[in-house]
Amino acid sequence: MTNSLTREALIAHATDWITAWNTGDLESVLAPWHEDGIFVSPVAALITGAGEIRGKSRLRAYWRAALARAAGLHFTLLSAHADAGTQSLLVHYVSATSGRRVRAAELMVFSDGRQIGGEAFYGAEVTPAPELPA
Repeated sequence: MTNSLTREALIAHATDWITAWNTGDLESVLAPWHEDGIFVSPVAALITGAGEIRGKSRLRAYWRAALARAAGLHFTLLSAHADAGTQSLLVHYVSATSGRRVRAAELMVFSDGRQIGGEAFYGAEVTPAPELPA
């Protein structure tokens, strides 16, 4: 029998994930991951030389190194979109670190209640909206 996550459980994961990152609780971020999970990120390529991280232990090492470089890391959740049928979750957020704010999204894929995949996407820098003429 598979341990599928409900839509509500997936959405709750998004909130927990944001909280774990904002408190620097790396073990909570890693807790749902399957030992053989695969994570893809352009930032990983900059830090490790590889855009794809395979395995929970390598993911831990990468995120530990990334956190050490991310001064004042803070995520603000914009939205979370979950599909219980495909066991996928898309988390849309603003990532603030080192004085920069960028729009970001992370696609998370689950199987039997464990995260087996993730891919991070980074977009445009968030700047203050221009003032409109009166």
